[in-house]
Amino acid sequence: MKRLRRILITVAVTFAVILACVFYVAPVALSFYATGKAVPVTRVVPTELGDRTISQAPGMRLSYVGFDFEVPWNDLDDSKTQLYPKNKPEKTRAILVFRSGLEIMVTSLHPREFADMWEKNFKTPGRNIDAIFGAGSANSDYIFMKNVWAFTPDKMHHWSLTPPIYARETVLLLAKSLMPSRGARSGIFNVRTGDYIGFQQGNLEVARDGALVTLFANDGGVEFLFAADHYNNPVGLTQPEINRVVQTLRKTAAREETSSQASQPSS
Repeated sequence: MKRLRRILITVAVTFAVILACVFYVAPVALSFYATGKAVPVTRVVPTELGDRTISQAPGMRLSYVGFDFEVPWNDLDDSKTQLYPKNKPEKTRAILVFRSGLEIMVTSLHPREFADMWEKNFKTPGRNIDAIFGAGSANSDYIFMKNVWAFTPDKMHHWSLTPPIYARETVLLLAKSLMPSRGARSGIFNVRTGDYIGFQQGNLEVARDGALVTLFANDGGVEFLFAADHYNNPVGLTQPEINRVVQTLRKTAAREETSSQASQPSS
């Protein structure tokens, strides 16, 4: 009996140690491992734009996918404009090609774009989205993105991790690893206009090959991808040029059609 009792105690202690490792030691070890292996972009957090000036170059007023905006260029090649989806009358994406080699992709975003993606692809209900990404994330794409951008590996709670906390922070770290565009490695910046708020990925003082600007409002948003890899301007794409597009953005008035026309510099 004594031998059996010792065996049972040994088994119980061993099982307890295993449980402790699974529920406490393993999350701590894994969180340190995840922090060490995190890609550099996960440590980039939003800052304020250093240059808020607006290009005054002659340009064009454009109207696509439900939005009007000005561009400080007048060499749009209309023959290369592409609208998507091809099989639907309502277009949500436009690819604009300029003779200089610059390209802009404009995409309209419906409200709760990110939350809907998580609900659809990962079967995550709204309450769980708020629990993972922070209160309000399920109903605000801006809050969702803001909380992802603010998270860094240094914010992981290595020594106070329980499985739910570890799971939440692991998902945040994964999102911060996968969501940024190529330009985010050089910087993420806060962007505000009279009607929109959002972020720019890409520091044009470091790399002038392009940037991604995502803007949000209560009724949806818009995203501009500036691709300047083949832009033949020796100066390259500049921040004042992007500011011109962003700061002139507005919803297209009712019954206005997709169009382009020359415009004078904004005052």
